[in-house]
Amino acid sequence: MAEPVVLAQLNKAKDIAQIMMQFMNERAGVGIAAPQIGVSQQIMIIASRPNERYPDAPFMEPLVMFNPKPVSYAGDGVAMWEGCLSVPGLRGKVTRPSAVDVEYLNENGHPDRLSLSGFPARIFQHEYDHLIGKTFVDRVASVTDLVTDKVYFQLMAQS
Repeated sequence: MAEPVVLAQLNKAKDIAQIMMQFMNERAGVGIAAPQIGVSQQIMIIASRPNERYPDAPFMEPLVMFNPKPVSYAGDGVAMWEGCLSVPGLRGKVTRPSAVDVEYLNENGHPDRLSLSGFPARIFQHEYDHLIGKTFVDRVASVTDLVTDKVYFQLMAQS
């Protein structure tokens, strides 16, 4: 489990978030958690936007969260294909709740709360998994729900 960000080290955490943002953007990601760059801190960024990996993603401004935690989940479990910057070239079908309420510290170190639904809710849950030591591969129901990117894009072209 990643360590909480201590307010006295908020500036250092912001520097880490800048490195994370660069890493995520260079790889066309829509989210990232600090453990993905080898930092065991509770820092995540969610940044839904259409790109080559997720052409149908809705646009949202990147949001940096320190010490994020889900407060409640809502909605039906929705199965969708997920990829991950930490597991390049692989996709997995993962079922997650369609909405989540989140508490976190914002970039000023102030407590904040947010309700997310749809794809941004999925991004949050995916990145939160990294903070608790999991990846999407831990969430697939069966190995038959894992495919290479090549197979994934072939499946998407057929649908």
